[in-house]
Amino acid sequence: MKKRIAMLLCVLTALLGTITLPALAAEQHYPVSVEEYTYGPLDELRINKVYQLSPSDDPSGIPTGEFDRNGRHYYLLDMVRKDEVGVDTQPNTETITMDSDTGDLAEVLKRLDAQMEVTTEDGHTGTLILDHTSVKVEVKGYKTRSRSLSATRTYPGLSDADLELVPKTITDSGKALTLADVQWASDGTYYTATAKYTGTASSRYATGYTVTASYTGQVAKTNCEVVTYTAIFGSTELEGQGEAPMPEPTAIPEDPTDTGGDGTDWLAPLVCAGGGAVLAAAVFFGIKKMKGRGSEK
Repeated sequence: MKKRIAMLLCVLTALLGTITLPALAAEQHYPVSVEEYTYGPLDELRINKVYQLSPSDDPSGIPTGEFDRNGRHYYLLDMVRKDEVGVDTQPNTETITMDSDTGDLAEVLKRLDAQMEVTTEDGHTGTLILDHTSVKVEVKGYKTRSRSLSATRTYPGLSDADLELVPKTITDSGKALTLADVQWASDGTYYTATAKYTGTASSRYATGYTVTASYTGQVAKTNCEVVTYTAIFGSTELEGQGEAPMPEPTAIPEDPTDTGGDGTDWLAPLVCAGGGAVLAAAVFFGIKKMKGRGSEK
């Protein structure tokens, strides 16, 4: 039984030792061209993947892993680097800011140019197109203005020229006005009051607007240094096109001194599966079970 326990612990240690943390992947690059051709007297199928990078780009982002394609298995043969002079193309975005006397987005869009020519600090040039979804209009600030209001009311048939008979305030177009002056007239029997009311109204208005908009597109620089990497993949024909058979599980060797079954044969599939946590639990309960059998004896 001691040999069986030692064997299980060794298997568990070996499996747990293979667990590693994944490394951080570099930024992946994509090929500018892919060429499939035959090579050599046996017409071996090969694939060349060409990548163009700037001198500051990290080439470790170029995929070099093996892959299957059209019934063949491809593997990296060589990686060729070549420094050359060419055209470096890259995406570019330019954001502009301008003042506007209107906050109407439709009117602002009419005033913006549909495209713009740019030259970057490192010498790339190109034509950028207005991104309509990027246009934003913001108010720069607010001020308050006041204006004078006035209205006239006539009150005929008054018994006397008495100010108490004339309303002191009125509402005109939703604004409250106050009595400012009264002119009296009489027909010998009744009096008519012509009253003038005044007031002020205030309103808040924007002092101006700020417009921001982005132009996007590609810019290019000729006669610049470009690094070309060519990944060369050789290939072999895949064995069969069907689904690969599952490998047979490797059983845990039996203790030659153990002539009777103790119920631990079920651990073999767990070892083949490589599940560290499951295997640890299996070892624990297996050891506990074997100890229990030993105490019974």
